[in-house]
Amino acid sequence: MIPLSILDLAPVTEGSDARQTFANTLSLARRAEALGYHRYWLAEHHNMPGIASAATAVLIGHVAGGTTRIRVGSGGIMLPNHAPLQVAEQFGTLGALYPGRIDLGLGRAPGTDQAATRALRRYYQGADEFPADVAELLRYFEPLPTDGRPLPTVRAVPGAGIEVEAWILGSSLFGAQLAAAMGLPYAFASHFAPDALEQALALYHREFRPSKRLARPHVMLAMNVVAADTDTEARRLFTTQQQAFVKLRRGTPGLVPPPLRSGDALREFASPDEIAGVDRALSVAVVGSPATVRAGIAAFLERHRPDELMLTANIFDHAARERSFELVMEALES
Repeated sequence: MIPLSILDLAPVTEGSDARQTFANTLSLARRAEALGYHRYWLAEHHNMPGIASAATAVLIGHVAGGTTRIRVGSGGIMLPNHAPLQVAEQFGTLGALYPGRIDLGLGRAPGTDQAATRALRRYYQGADEFPADVAELLRYFEPLPTDGRPLPTVRAVPGAGIEVEAWILGSSLFGAQLAAAMGLPYAFASHFAPDALEQALALYHREFRPSKRLARPHVMLAMNVVAADTDTEARRLFTTQQQAFVKLRRGTPGLVPPPLRSGDALREFASPDEIAGVDRALSVAVVGSPATVRAGIAAFLERHRPDELMLTANIFDHAARERSFELVMEALES
């Protein structure tokens, strides 16, 4: 079976707080490890009341320290917000603490609004610096010379010689082209920005150049998957994610809302244009019973043939969220 992984947006639900979110994150990661999921990623967002993964490296350490085998990483670190040296130091530390288990997914979007972007890094020149920053960051992980050559003037301590699996993230042709040129694995954000999916995959495979880190192309695609005992219940649970997207598009993000009384009730919450926009953004989604989920994932894999699949489910009730990931794994193993 294709490796399955989980993207956790660290949701802060209405009536809850960040402390409970972090407890839920660790609970889900431990359950994912027991079920056989391959990776557990957390994404950097800022100034978002409903997402508590702003200090992404800290939260990765929390999850890695509470698990034993599952790979843990970022999906991703938004490099425009950081100096490459600082990221190398953070992930070098994580790699030293949890050897062979740390992933570093890198994105060029800020993961926030313009005001927060300025507050995070006032003197950054722009996302056009991303390729050079990636190259600088990866150099910090290279082993130090032992043949008499001069040591680097600046080094990441810890960092040099530590194994951290680096990925390029993207939702456009830019990321695909960069990942191909640098010989890195590529993760496409099809769970919220699917429009360029087929073009990006074709470009990445066509232009890939082997590197010391990767001999052949390797792609992971992301998908929204909500599983429940029935199609009707799964569609109801999915209205949490749909509402959150509508609010984001309205410019009023908030805490993660409870589901509506039914999947059809979304028409009372959002306009037809809003629903059409959300349907397009979340079109890479499988929502339903185990049989529906199994068929939907199989069709997606047959069409796009990724090397790995990363699932995300922004479900309000934590028990229902854990159960959803259990049902997905059971469905695909049956």
